[in-house]
Amino acid sequence: MNYVVELRNHLRELRDFHIRLAIAAGFVVLLFCLLLARFFYLQVLRSEHYTTLAEANRIAIMPIVPNRGLIFDRNGEILAQNHTTYALEIVPNQVPNLEATIDELATVIEISPEDRRRFNKLRRESTRFSSLPIRLRLSDIEVASFAANRYRFPGMEIKARLLRHYPHAELLSHVIGYIGRISDKDLEQLENNNALENYRGSLHIGRIGLEQSYEKELHGITGFEQVETDAAGRHVRTLSRTPPVAGNDLTLSLDLKLQQAAESAFGDYRGALVAMDPKTGEILAFVSKPGFDPNLFIDGIDHVNWRLLNESIDKPLNNRALRGVYPPGSTFKPFMALAGLELGKRTADYAINDPGYFSLPGSSHRFRDWRPNGHGRVNLHKSLVISCDTYYYTLANDLGINNIFSFIGQFGFGKKTEIDIPGEVTGLLPSSDWKKKRFNQNWFPGDTISVGIGQGYNLATPVQLTFATMLLANNGIAYRPHFVKQVQDNKLGHLYENKPSQMYTLNLKKENVARVRNALVDVTRPGGTAAKAGANAAYTFAGKTGTSQVINIKQGERYVASKIQERHRDHALFIAYAPAEDPQIALTVLVENGGSGGSTAAPIARQVLDYFLLGKTPEPMPAEKANTRSH
Repeated sequence: MNYVVELRNHLRELRDFHIRLAIAAGFVVLLFCLLLARFFYLQVLRSEHYTTLAEANRIAIMPIVPNRGLIFDRNGEILAQNHTTYALEIVPNQVPNLEATIDELATVIEISPEDRRRFNKLRRESTRFSSLPIRLRLSDIEVASFAANRYRFPGMEIKARLLRHYPHAELLSHVIGYIGRISDKDLEQLENNNALENYRGSLHIGRIGLEQSYEKELHGITGFEQVETDAAGRHVRTLSRTPPVAGNDLTLSLDLKLQQAAESAFGDYRGALVAMDPKTGEILAFVSKPGFDPNLFIDGIDHVNWRLLNESIDKPLNNRALRGVYPPGSTFKPFMALAGLELGKRTADYAINDPGYFSLPGSSHRFRDWRPNGHGRVNLHKSLVISCDTYYYTLANDLGINNIFSFIGQFGFGKKTEIDIPGEVTGLLPSSDWKKKRFNQNWFPGDTISVGIGQGYNLATPVQLTFATMLLANNGIAYRPHFVKQVQDNKLGHLYENKPSQMYTLNLKKENVARVRNALVDVTRPGGTAAKAGANAAYTFAGKTGTSQVINIKQGERYVASKIQERHRDHALFIAYAPAEDPQIALTVLVENGGSGGSTAAPIARQVLDYFLLGKTPEPMPAEKANTRSH
């Protein structure tokens, strides 16, 4: 048997090896070419893009929050300021077990239940913020204690912050307002207004009052700092810095000492007072009692204080001067008298015989005068001095509601005065069209009679009454009411005057205005309803008392305050201006459930006028209520 022995073919093996080597080399070259192509794409084609990303990783842009503008009274007294404080802040998404960590933190520095509640409230309302305060106003000892234990609390740090402070607390709460934590809703609004960039790093925004209406002026311009960071995100060095610009400072027309005098004159009464310069529209004093401490709201009010304020029967959060609506009562009569003269329904000599009531023809219903037996023969001058209701019942009937609406509406009733703080309401000056739209009912003659003495559907705010009084004191010239007198531009270094803005001038006959004004002077003299308040005054002033009904009294019954629940008693009102010959101040006083305007509101006004004109310090009014209804 023959065997064939196969020997190795070295040539073929060598050829196969060279082929495999060439394939491998080609594959390596291909990979190398792909790598070169990728390098070319990254380093050449996309060079600018990745350079930017690299710089972004190395350089951080840090916002620098500007100082909020300061607020001063007309004499330079500080009303809203900033001060530096230390706050312990938490970045919630960097703390794995937040509640347990806060419990542990409480062993190092004090964390009260109120602090926890406020922090949790901020977490719910400010989901976009990375850093939220758990403790404010840390002492130096607490700062040192936390610093020594910093390693135990990742996601927590102490920050120096400028905290808004209102040194006069309740005194100006409804004027200055307050700032509050920026919410998601605020961020959306800022974004819609293209203002979000300027609020980077900011935590607060104006909420009510001047803090809200002058937010753009007060906030300032945010600065920025370019810092170089290492791989761990630590600050290495500052590359450039654009400093922030502090918000503009506001100087108000308010006189702090006059404001304090007005508050003191009120004593324990609830109510409102608005005082204005009739020649400029500048607000001199603005009281709403009781007030509240705006410092409680800066970083979120705790639920205990919120409940005390929100559920209080005295409603301290209600701005009575701006949003409180009340029947103007007899303070409406000077404008009715002027309407009668201007529209030819009355002359200075026209008189009625007042039996103590008025009845519409064919009706047995009696619209009663505040004086049961009447005032006898009454002309226009006497009707204002003694505040005769019956005179104005007949005048209202003769004028008709639409004439009342069109003429008296010129004095600002039923519309906003355009004062420069938010939240003003319109009040109500009724008309037949209004009633049809509101109730789908026709206007009845009896509705007009009550409007004539400032009752019925009539509603006005203290600001509106002061605006109307300004028009009387200023012979029909209206200026826009405003608080801000000057603006200090901290960017340009300029001081801007907020010049008086004349709104309009009423076309009134001088002799008619003079007749009404002369009668208002006699209101404060013997025989007038404010004679007690006007006694021994060192100057001449004009005024009109008013009593605003809270509840109706049945026909034939007499109003006796001692038999009525205190909150259902009449409101007391008084409008005034002084000196009567050359008015420098016009004001309205409203005392809730104060009874008679002559016995309660007018004496408060007298004390404020005494301080403004003579520098005499007022004495608080005793909280006594009148037992009978007078005007």
